[in-house]
Amino acid sequence: MPLPERVETIEREYARQARGRAIPDDQLEFYLDRVAAGWTFDQVRQDIAASLRGSRSGRPGAGWGGWNGSSWTGQTLICSSTDHRRRECRTPFRGRPVLVENISRTRCVEGVNFGGGGGTMWGDRGCRGRFAEGRGRPHAGSGGIVRCESRDRRPQLGPAGFRGRAVLVKQLSDPACVEGRNWGQRGGDIWVDAGCRGEFALAGAVAGHTITCSSDGKRFRAGNWDRRWGRPVLVEQLSSTRCQEGHNWGWKEREGLVWVDGGCRARFAGR
Repeated sequence: MPLPERVETIEREYARQARGRAIPDDQLEFYLDRVAAGWTFDQVRQDIAASLRGSRSGRPGAGWGGWNGSSWTGQTLICSSTDHRRRECRTPFRGRPVLVENISRTRCVEGVNFGGGGGTMWGDRGCRGRFAEGRGRPHAGSGGIVRCESRDRRPQLGPAGFRGRAVLVKQLSDPACVEGRNWGQRGGDIWVDAGCRGEFALAGAVAGHTITCSSDGKRFRAGNWDRRWGRPVLVEQLSSTRCQEGHNWGWKEREGLVWVDGGCRARFAGR
């Protein structure tokens, strides 16, 4: 079952048992972790019931333990914009959040429908994702790509932090994106208009340091990673097996390696 459908199934079951209440993000993350480790939906349903009984009686549930339980691993947390409304989430880190895994049908784009720092983050317009702590500003000079979209042919400003001239690296819209006509720069940021949707990077820079790592036959594999590229994050899952940091993929900073195991196959980029 694709990840967004898995999320929706757990949400529906929780709402059914909780008389319409939404599942807390940290409890959702706990169940996603358990399913990745082999739990069935019946086990999730039973644990939801136990957790709700515990909340009514003042006792903890059978599995999920809240913020200080299994929901925060020191690596990721979930923040959800439900009903396409802006939502603020407390983070146990001070740096800016970076997307590790998209769990919504809506694509999460930093600066467009999520962002933050200093102990809080925000999600908006239906973005729901698993986030980790990033380092530095998200600008193309550090290998970043900025996506900016003119929806309904309306003007849109995409925060980028470029330190130099930007170039279009991938057009995503049917209308042609023509510099000076329907896209351009405003200071260090990108503006688009008249239906232009695209991905932009700094001219002359490598548009993102990425590698693909595959755990073929569910065996341990590792790929070289230059520490100058920053911390690797998963940007595209290529396997049917869910890739989860610390479980079946990770980073060995000292050795300069990204590793995968247990059937995880994914593309990783520097942040």
